[in-house]
Amino acid sequence: PVREPWAPAGAMEAREPLRELGGALRAVLARLREGEPGEGREPFELPRFWDALGQTFKVTSQEATKLSLAFSGPPLTSAEDCRKLSEDVQNAILAVATVYYWLPKGQGTTLRKMVRDATTEVVEGMIQLTETILSAPLESLSQEQLISTGGVWEACEQVSSLPRGEHYNQAAVASALAACLGVVKDALEEMEHALVEEQDPYSDIMEDEELGVRGNRDTYWSEADRKLLSSCMGLMKASKACLKKVLGVVKAYGKADSPEQIAQLDDLADIANEISPSVDELALSMYPPVNELAVRLNAAKLASVLKKVLEITKTSHVCPPSEEGWVQFLTDAVDHNMNKIKNFTQGQL
Repeated sequence: PVREPWAPAGAMEAREPLRELGGALRAVLARLREGEPGEGREPFELPRFWDALGQTFKVTSQEATKLSLAFSGPPLTSAEDCRKLSEDVQNAILAVATVYYWLPKGQGTTLRKMVRDATTEVVEGMIQLTETILSAPLESLSQEQLISTGGVWEACEQVSSLPRGEHYNQAAVASALAACLGVVKDALEEMEHALVEEQDPYSDIMEDEELGVRGNRDTYWSEADRKLLSSCMGLMKASKACLKKVLGVVKAYGKADSPEQIAQLDDLADIANEISPSVDELALSMYPPVNELAVRLNAAKLASVLKKVLEITKTSHVCPPSEEGWVQFLTDAVDHNMNKIKNFTQGQL
């Protein structure tokens, strides 16, 4: 690297271990992204796993603080100290990755994905911090360095909010379902607001002068559009009700005692994950000018995802006979709204 005129000789070389550290961390990140946890030879104990994970995240947070402090002001950090700091950071990150690899597949894919996401976020944060230190003027604490250090702290604190409880994968699936429900609620509220508030959903973005005559079909819903949209809203409401009910039974009856129960919960989380993007696509196609064929195709896609969720729920351990009533009711509601959408868009096929 070219030495800045103001940089003392040897200062750039002193940072060389940090460059090497960046490369090593990127290799760990690549492996985490594509690697799978192994099935350990020792019997796996969840409480021990959580303790170890919490401990490694805590150590990583402390190492980030030490590294940042060493490069926050004079005197200049020596090459030897920089090498020691870099080694400590690398060891902390390797420990985090190693603990993640303890988590066997049998504990559930939803839980493993959440732990992997938390782990990669810590590694990404540390890469960002080393890059920030390397690109900053020597021995001065930049705003970026403060932000990057805070980013590592935040990523390390995430471990405490990972879903736990007696049935870990059940808690992980409940947390994933709750996140989907939040997205669907937002999309529904936005659409309800647009339909009720205005004849013209774009009125707050466009001035009358720009549009000229207010009869522009591209910016408002016709009466026929509104009829079609009310059935689409029915499907969106069914999506919200479906996620709410499934979340309720997962919390009430979900277990993770057998591989079969864990797999059923994972299947539910996987298919439920498709609800929010499908709701978003339908909502986007509902804005004027309404393309009826696009609306029909997006509605059909959402309806098929919902029916799959209901089917998987019904055949899994989270659905005792006492819960079968609402599953049937929501299945009928999906069919009812989809049939109406088909009738309104008959001419499009």
